[in-house]
Amino acid sequence: ADMAMREDPIYKEISKRFHENPDQFADAFARAWFKLLHRDMGPRTRYMGPEVPEEDLIWQDPVPAGNTDCDVDAVKVRITESGLTVQEMVETAWASASTFRGSDIRGGANGARIRLAPQKDWEANKPEQLARALGVLEGIAADTGVSVADVIVLAGNVGIEQASGASVPFTPGRGDAAQEQTDVESFAVLEPFSDGFRNYHNKGLKVTPEQMLLDKAQLLGLTAPEMTVLVGGMRALGISADGHGVFTDTPGKLTNDFFVNL
Repeated sequence: ADMAMREDPIYKEISKRFHENPDQFADAFARAWFKLLHRDMGPRTRYMGPEVPEEDLIWQDPVPAGNTDCDVDAVKVRITESGLTVQEMVETAWASASTFRGSDIRGGANGARIRLAPQKDWEANKPEQLARALGVLEGIAADTGVSVADVIVLAGNVGIEQASGASVPFTPGRGDAAQEQTDVESFAVLEPFSDGFRNYHNKGLKVTPEQMLLDKAQLLGLTAPEMTVLVGGMRALGISADGHGVFTDTPGKLTNDFFVNL
């Protein structure tokens, strides 16, 4: 109730400050209103028009511009010689990219926040395996001048190429966010407590894995065939949080064994 703004000791401090400093009230209201109406538009680079503010705000999940001028083939050679397995490369790329939410344009591979708190410690991301893979990929990024975000995605491509023999296109230009550009509490809500693509489901959830899989596919903007082929492909590559569902004798090869044996 309104009385809480005066009687509650914490709200009273805030109300008193705004009462005595109308300029602070006006600025805080404008910022809160702007956030309310623009929270679902993604980073500031998506804004258009003459009134786009110059200031980067942390709730916009800012990401510095990346390098588009790089020797992709040379970086791929470094990744290929790194000793990372197909499963490690693909699973790291998936963990980075699959936080994307089409509902508010948050998450995703751009920014490489997979290496920052809180994402680096999420149970679904297998922190120990992730730390090993990132240690290798960050070294390659440092040596080549390519962003970690691009190296993670490119490594995922290399893994798919090794598993399938097909060529996977790549577009560079992702940037690397810093920890101070990342609101840990705000990003905590993106943590996947269920990810059917990785066969991961937190035991404490009351929602079924099937429901959560459909929800994640919808947030990622996937069609039913895309969702299905990604589940089968990930299992064929040996990606499963608990080892179940890998219906193939050749994990790491992109085959349709999952569907044949299913």
